[in-house]
Amino acid sequence: MWIILAFVSAFLLGCYDVNKKISLNGNAVIPVLFLNTLFSTLLLMPFVGLSYTTTLLQGSLFEVPHVSWVVHLQVFIKSCIVLSSWIFGYFGLKHLPITLVGPMKATQPILTLIGALLIFGEHLNVYQSIGVSLAIFSLFHLSRSGKQEGIRFMHNKWILFSFLGVLFGAFSGIYDKYLMQRLDVMTVQVWFTFYQCLMMLVIVLFIWYPQRQKSTPFHCRWNIIFISLFLCIADWIYFYALSDPKAMISIISMVRRSNVLVTFAAGALFFHEKNLKRKTLDLLLVFISMIFIYIGTY
Repeated sequence: MWIILAFVSAFLLGCYDVNKKISLNGNAVIPVLFLNTLFSTLLLMPFVGLSYTTTLLQGSLFEVPHVSWVVHLQVFIKSCIVLSSWIFGYFGLKHLPITLVGPMKATQPILTLIGALLIFGEHLNVYQSIGVSLAIFSLFHLSRSGKQEGIRFMHNKWILFSFLGVLFGAFSGIYDKYLMQRLDVMTVQVWFTFYQCLMMLVIVLFIWYPQRQKSTPFHCRWNIIFISLFLCIADWIYFYALSDPKAMISIISMVRRSNVLVTFAAGALFFHEKNLKRKTLDLLLVFISMIFIYIGTY
């Protein structure tokens, strides 16, 4: 069941990425990210109110229990990791083609896999190992695709930003496994979203707003709401899948990157991005790698 939930989460993540790309085109990154966290918080806070003041959600999957300050600190650390990944990732996505960023993010599970092997003792069978090897090769081929668009991986700061976003994302996946072995789904999702919103509010008020005239103008778009909606649902399903004692973060992380199928289709149909034929091979390698991992899971 957890593997199916991982695929559902991946599809929703693809929808999230497409709306994020639309929201960032010709737009200021920081306020878009702030509104994303704000709308996500507003979507989740009613569950806190109902849990703390009524018994309507008691015993359900959507109950938000009272937790200690130690738990809040653990979730706050996750917020810092995720927010770092988002800030770097948003800037990279704004300045790079989505068909290039999508497959790059598809390699994030490689780093998560290394952490899962070293920290949690997860083990890969033959099929899973083949899948990981294909994913690594796809990254090498992707760098050649980027050069066709004048993007040199070693001399482009937006590539560096995207890589840092992937790196922090991998840290987040490893930390998620640690948290979900100890905490419930709603505690993690609600409070890490809330703390992200507070941190982004500080960034907007004291960093972006005073310098807003010197940066890209901000335009409020409906797609920002869809970013929050798709992300909240995708994350909830992801946390719920990860809470299964049999779930492997190395596998779930790889499956979630199948969202590249959605972003690639959107890049071709809506953004009219170029060099699609060469990138199709990258996409095919990622897809085949997931097939091997899926087979290996069973």
